[in-house]
Amino acid sequence: MNIHITNEAVAWYKRELGLKNGDYVRFFARYGGCSTVQSGFSLGISTDEPIDIGTQTMVDGIVFYIEEKDVWFFDNHDLTIDYQETYEEPIFQYNK
Repeated sequence: MNIHITNEAVAWYKRELGLKNGDYVRFFARYGGCSTVQSGFSLGISTDEPIDIGTQTMVDGIVFYIEEKDVWFFDNHDLTIDYQETYEEPIFQYNK
C-alpha cells in the first residue's frame, strides 16, 4: 500500500497542526465512525513519532506514515489525501 498526498493537503496539515520540517503525521485505525474500507472504524491522525512504520511518504519535509499494526485497516488499498476547498479540510480516498 502507498500514501499519496497533494500539496494542498500538506499545506493544510502544516497550517492546522503547526508542523515543521522533520515532523511526522500518523494515520491510524480508530474504533467508531465509518469508512469505505472497514465498517465501524474510521481514520485517525496524530503527530506521534514512529515506532514500526508499515508505509510512509515524505512531502515538503513532513513524513506521513502508517504503523505496521494499522495496515490491516486499509485492506490493500492505497490512501490518497486531497484537500477539499469547499469544506476547508482534507478528504480521504481508498484506491485498489
